[in-house]
Amino acid sequence: MALSNTIRPEWNPVMIGLMILGFIIAWPLGLLVIAYIIWGDQFPAFKQDVKRCWKDSPFSESTTYTRSGRTGNAAFDDYREQELERLEEERKKLDAMREDFDKYMKELRRARDKEEFDRFMAARKGRPAGHPSEAEGFSG
Repeated sequence: MALSNTIRPEWNPVMIGLMILGFIIAWPLGLLVIAYIIWGDQFPAFKQDVKRCWKDSPFSESTTYTRSGRTGNAAFDDYREQELERLEEERKKLDAMREDFDKYMKELRRARDKEEFDRFMAARKGRPAGHPSEAEGFSG
C-alpha cells in the first residue's frame, strides 16, 4: 500500500496516527492534521478560488511591472534603465578589482611559500649527515 493512498483527507489509521503524533510533537501540528482531515478535500477548490480572486483584484495590477520591467512612467523607466546600466558597470569594475586582488594574494602566497621552502632547504643542508629528519621525530 503506497503512502500517497493512505495520506488523504479521511479518518483512517494512518491519519489518526499522524494526528496523535502531531499532538505529541506540538499541538498546532495535531490541529493541522484534524483540519486536513475535515476540510482537505476542499483545498483544490479553495486554491482555484484564491487564484481567481487575485486575478480580479486591483492589487494584481500593481505587481505586474516587476515581471515586465516597465512601470508605465517613461521618465522613471529611462532613469531606472540608466541606473541599472551604471550599477552593472560598477559591478564589472569591482569584479575586475577583485580578480586583480586575488592574483596579488596568490603571488604573495607563492612568494611566502617559496621563502619558507628555501629556508627549509637551507636548514636541511646545514644539518649533519646522521641528524634525524622531521619525519623521524626531529622537533626542532
